[in-house]
Amino acid sequence: MDYTQILIKPLISEKGTLLKEQTNQVAFFVNRNANKLTVKKAVEEAFSVSVKSVNIVVKRPLARMFSRGRKRLYGRTPGYKKAYVTLAPGSKIEFFEGV
Repeated sequence: MDYTQILIKPLISEKGTLLKEQTNQVAFFVNRNANKLTVKKAVEEAFSVSVKSVNIVVKRPLARMFSRGRKRLYGRTPGYKKAYVTLAPGSKIEFFEGV
């Protein structure tokens, strides 16, 4: 797979910003079929940096029930896969600077 199919979008949140500043980590939403090796290669190819390690978190979809008036509606929350990428010392991704 091409790196554009593996890396879906960067995770820009308070936690992601703190990780970037404190531990030199960046977070991405990734394809559900991606593993640590493919994520590592995709980040290195896309941003020309060296990657120290990759940690992956999977959130499974959950069934939910909510009501509108007297009706009960059933649905699902979407699941996703996140990758926390630790960059090697001295490496940084310019995309996240100033965020």
